[in-house]
Amino acid sequence: MVNPSKQDHFKKLQSLLSELPWYVDEYINHKLRKLSTASLFNYCHDYKIFFNWMIREQLFTGAAKDIPLERLEQMTVIEIESFLNFLHYELNNKELTVNRKLSALKSLFNYLQNIAETPDLKPYLHRNVLAKIEFNEVKENMETKAAKMEGKILLGDEYEKFRLFVANDYGELNKENKKLYNFHQLNKERDTAIVSLILGSGLRLSELIGIELDDIDYKKYCVRVIRKGNKEQFVYFSQVAMADLQAYLSVRTTKYQIEKSNKALFISAPIGPKGKSRRLTARGVEKLIEKYATAFGKPSLSVHKLRHSFATRYHAEINDVPKLRRQLGHSSIQTTMIYTHIKNDDLKIAVDKMDMPKEQEQIE
Repeated sequence: MVNPSKQDHFKKLQSLLSELPWYVDEYINHKLRKLSTASLFNYCHDYKIFFNWMIREQLFTGAAKDIPLERLEQMTVIEIESFLNFLHYELNNKELTVNRKLSALKSLFNYLQNIAETPDLKPYLHRNVLAKIEFNEVKENMETKAAKMEGKILLGDEYEKFRLFVANDYGELNKENKKLYNFHQLNKERDTAIVSLILGSGLRLSELIGIELDDIDYKKYCVRVIRKGNKEQFVYFSQVAMADLQAYLSVRTTKYQIEKSNKALFISAPIGPKGKSRRLTARGVEKLIEKYATAFGKPSLSVHKLRHSFATRYHAEINDVPKLRRQLGHSSIQTTMIYTHIKNDDLKIAVDKMDMPKEQEQIE
């Protein structure tokens, strides 16, 4: 069965491609088997910024979609450096963001020079100016990244406090505001299940919203998701997450008036008297986490920070980087290694457990 969220991303991707040159469309089709439509959409968004900048700077007269290959071949190092300065100083992109956009451009130009072929087997580009451009040097080491992250994630007993806040305390806090209170009463089981599932598995936002009812294995406590690169994987989650999921599923049909054909796990409330329930969107999940995080007193908390929170706790209690890498779906173990640099009470608890008599450990 085709994932509706995946279909939606594909439609948005095709719409954006219609504004870009034909060779970008060809490159995206080349990458379609290897990268998710969401990732490719981000690539195209970066290309749109680049081609529109070329028009703005009068490097080509006409529409962005009409920029020919010959103009790319004639681009100079100075022009590319000017574009990177535009990203940094006018769009206020951070060095990491500039590097990401530069990487997308490098990938496109590499395809045009080294992979794509004309009918007479010639490369699309004979000269690749992007090969001469180096990435910005980002001087943050893992300890620095970990220290920044530490103040923005849940640590120690905050995991359960935040979960209970979503389940109960937010409603009590807003009891005098009928609109907020009633909305919380409608969605508290769903919202608790979302928070609990991320904190109990480390799923990405895109993976979470794509889950179908049939993807959950109730015996093995795992869920089928599509990870980056369109890779299918079964990801394990906690017993607490399972309990919260089942509580949500027990009210899902009655609370959201769902049609039988709708197999999405997480549903948004219908808007208006004739509104239909539909799959909860990525932005919808982001907004509900932002709402609870602000009320909880930790406004920097986000969906991605909940994923980081899970990873930090997993490393503290399990201390197995290869297993954590697989659980998170990281392609590189270097990405996972950041969690070995976060210091918090969970690490001390894990070490204390090593010296705890087995009888006492079982009691706890």
